[in-house]
Amino acid sequence: MPQLDNSRVLVVGGAGFIGSHVVEALLAEPVREVIVLDNFVRGSRENLKAVEPDPRLTVVAGTMLDTELVAELMAGTDYVFLLAAVWLWECVNRPEEAIGVNVVGTFGVIEAARAAGVKKIVYSSSASVYGDALEVPMTEDHPFNNRTMYGATKIAGEQILRAYHEQHGLDYVGLRYMNVYGPRMDYSGTYVSVIMKVLDKIDAGEQPVIFGDGTQTYDFVHVGDVARANVLAMKSGATDVNLNVGTGVATTIRELVDKLLEITGSGLEPIFRADEPMFVTHRVGSTALAEELIELRHAIDVDDGLRSVVEWRARDQARHPRAHAA
Repeated sequence: MPQLDNSRVLVVGGAGFIGSHVVEALLAEPVREVIVLDNFVRGSRENLKAVEPDPRLTVVAGTMLDTELVAELMAGTDYVFLLAAVWLWECVNRPEEAIGVNVVGTFGVIEAARAAGVKKIVYSSSASVYGDALEVPMTEDHPFNNRTMYGATKIAGEQILRAYHEQHGLDYVGLRYMNVYGPRMDYSGTYVSVIMKVLDKIDAGEQPVIFGDGTQTYDFVHVGDVARANVLAMKSGATDVNLNVGTGVATTIRELVDKLLEITGSGLEPIFRADEPMFVTHRVGSTALAEELIELRHAIDVDDGLRSVVEWRARDQARHPRAHAA
């Protein structure tokens, strides 16, 4: 099994929401060096503030599309975490960019890793590859029912890695994240942003809005568990496999909103709107294979996880009041 002791690790997209938590988890391991490559479009140096003083951490501003820079950083690297991608909104509205970054850029990192003799890649995929659930919980054998450009690019990344494993023996694990949430979460995500939108409404004393009837079900997984999944996947003997990362627990949007109202002590009642299109209405993943192959079991339930978001948000608002007022 891979050992992180005295290793050099490259985290592509390591200043982002999930990436920064992965970096923190890595620096709790006996690694020799962690290199973060990030273009700071979605990520920020502030996300790494807690670990910035660690002398083992080096942060490089740049893009994974810069093949010379990627090759330079890849030299001498033992392991790679590949998180960088453009998200669903960009994929819908700028499909050419989606292909350029999520497919061509991902390929470039994989090829550079192969050329440098990297031992293993952990790739951030997405439950978007499944589309709307044909059965619940979805196992990793669930068909690709995706109908989004974002999901298409993640399928492409998985398949490139599979081909490279077959042709070159490059070890990898792909992680299909369910709905990730937690401190430092993005304010403009497509699904989990419902948490921030609800909190925005509560702060303004306005009724939170639920699109549809609120029965849509999702698997909300805390970013702390996702970061741990990345490290467990790297340290495991698992390879040539894509694993669900979630809780296996279905939470409806109505339940989510009610929990946020309770946590914040709000007496507001939600209102319902049926005029907003939704990409997916039901998505809950089976956790059995991840438990078997990388010993992943979620440690943070949705109630505690949402409290962590509310507490982080309050601290963040106190530090950056103008940003939140904008």
